Amino acid sequence: MTASLPTRDAIVATAHESIARGSKSFAAASLLFDPQTRQRAWLLYAWCRRCDDIADGQDHGHGMSPVENAPARLAELSAKTEAALAGRVVGDPAFDALRIVAAETRLPPAFARDLIAGFALDAEEWRPATEDDLYRYCYHVAGVVGCMMAVVMGVPPEDEATLDRACDLGMAFQLANIARDVREDAEAGRCYLPAAWLAEVGLTEATLLEPGNRAALARLGARLAEKAAAFEASARGGTPALSFRSAWAVLAAAAIYGAIGREVAARGERAWDRRVSTSGTQKLGFIARAGREAARRQDLYADVVRPAGLWRRPN
Repeated sequence: MTASLPTRDAIVATAHESIARGSKSFAAASLLFDPQTRQRAWLLYAWCRRCDDIADGQDHGHGMSPVENAPARLAELSAKTEAALAGRVVGDPAFDALRIVAAETRLPPAFARDLIAGFALDAEEWRPATEDDLYRYCYHVAGVVGCMMAVVMGVPPEDEATLDRACDLGMAFQLANIARDVREDAEAGRCYLPAAWLAEVGLTEATLLEPGNRAALARLGARLAEKAAAFEASARGGTPALSFRSAWAVLAAAAIYGAIGREVAARGERAWDRRVSTSGTQKLGFIARAGREAARRQDLYADVVRPAGLWRRPN
């Protein structure tokens, strides 16, 4: 007798568990979506999280350590992703979650492949030489996730302007994460600070964690936070194209992740003594404020012009 396949409800339940374990910030913001969008956001998150965990040898984003079989891991997640995009049952709930999202929305397969390309950069132990390199990496691992989330929220794949703003939000998130995780990344053998930036303050990848270099590293943390804030501000200009509840979720997430970057900058040399996070009370405050902003999004953000010099995703 052939075993029955997991139902959509079962896969959604597994995805919900994944987001609850992997990202309290995203989990909180996702509750603001309408029920259908919320479920699809969970499904998309589950696939992204699973790909990240396979690539980095993590468990729901925790415990990153150097991996010895990166090419094999990349081949696995790429093959499972292609199967899901083709509509085939994979047998892994996270990849079947992608199968469901792709079937229920007009999700461009190129977006999923762009994310896989970001994991390939890590598998190659790639390092950014320039600021543009940093942005290209951020696009592949987070900016394109913003684009996919926009499609999940009902933005047509042809609406390039709104997708640009969605990408900006993903860029802001990733830059804040890089600022927060400098020490953790370095201990796992990774560095996402551009070599050109390191050289400007007299650091190298090998020396950036030395205690005597904290002041120089703090300048780079503040620089990342400043860049994140620019992308975050631009992203808000995309919210008038969204429904109230989707705009509410986006603005809440922007505030929560924005606070991480701002706290890294505020802590200065002590930014990496303990992991920067936002408390439950802070999240509730950001969510309440985001609701008020979402209700006035046309007045607040319809005229926000995307800066001409701000890095733009490839398309």
